[in-house]
Amino acid sequence: MGLWLRAARLLLRPRPMPGPGPKRPRSAMAPRIGTHNGTFHCDEALACYLLRLLPQYRDAEIIRTREPQLLSECDVVVDVGGEYDPQKHRYDHHQRSFAQSMHCLRPDKPWKTKLSSAGLVYFHFGSQILASLLGLKEEDPVVQVLYDKLYENFVEEIDAIDNGIAQWDGEPRYAMTTNLSARVGYLNPRWNDMDQDTEAGFRKAMELVGGEFRDRLDYYHRTWLPAHTLVEEAIQKRFKVDPSGEILVFSQGGCPWKEHLFSLELELGVEKPIKFVLYTDQNGQWRVQCVPAGLHTFQNRLSLPEEWRGVRDEALSQISGIPGCVFVHASGFIGGNRTQEGALRMAQSTLARQTGSDTPSS
Repeated sequence: MGLWLRAARLLLRPRPMPGPGPKRPRSAMAPRIGTHNGTFHCDEALACYLLRLLPQYRDAEIIRTREPQLLSECDVVVDVGGEYDPQKHRYDHHQRSFAQSMHCLRPDKPWKTKLSSAGLVYFHFGSQILASLLGLKEEDPVVQVLYDKLYENFVEEIDAIDNGIAQWDGEPRYAMTTNLSARVGYLNPRWNDMDQDTEAGFRKAMELVGGEFRDRLDYYHRTWLPAHTLVEEAIQKRFKVDPSGEILVFSQGGCPWKEHLFSLELELGVEKPIKFVLYTDQNGQWRVQCVPAGLHTFQNRLSLPEEWRGVRDEALSQISGIPGCVFVHASGFIGGNRTQEGALRMAQSTLARQTGSDTPSS
């Protein structure tokens, strides 16, 4: 189901976000958010940052301790305490009885990664936080689409890393040491530092994860979401580009198109998978890019011809028989031409080779 259709249907349902809103402080004192002291991690840093985006906790003091008495006096506790109870605003995930995922708590959501404290806070308050940051109502379909997008492409990774869930079975081909969770980890004191105080580092971690969360939200809201319309328009006009319907032309280059293309192919019932997209680069020249076989693969549905790869300019034009060629990448996933007509002919020629035709479609 397409993102926009899902968002529209969400509007027709009763609001499913569980749990009451955060309780008011018991006194005139600033509210308190409790989390553990010592070595800190990305999940509680993000959980604390997200909570402080809520009006009720905007001025909250963060208490970092493992002392049960001090935690019991906090208005909300994350990542410590051995208890998940949203009625009491306790959001720990370390107890043996805890196995909750987004899908467990909301069966209409597909993600089955065990939640960390970040995921728990996002689950309960994410829609409210996004609506506030975007100046929209919680039930706005834009909020619902971005809620899913931010979980799948930001929060779930933090949940998985904190819970020790690998992306794949077996040994990876290379190490990933620059993800957000790793960068938070490097803010902890080194084992051989004389000063082992973690308070300043934790506050740096909150700013780091909070800044990246807001930057990602801004990107998805102002860049990723508008691209949906551009990709849909290109799909609707594809047969005007080439009779095969397997080549798209984007009216504006640089948009994030891949995820929208895959979802729209399903939503619109596109029978023949699209093979190429054409768009202008920053220099006003044209690119022809192969559509990958999936979102997370470097394999293409159809790559540019092998004999073109790594060849440039006039030599490429002579080999291909297409004027104005600029380059084809050595892996065959993208090429360039000085004109739209030339880029189109590069895509058409590649399609013709696949079908065994002597001449490209016109």
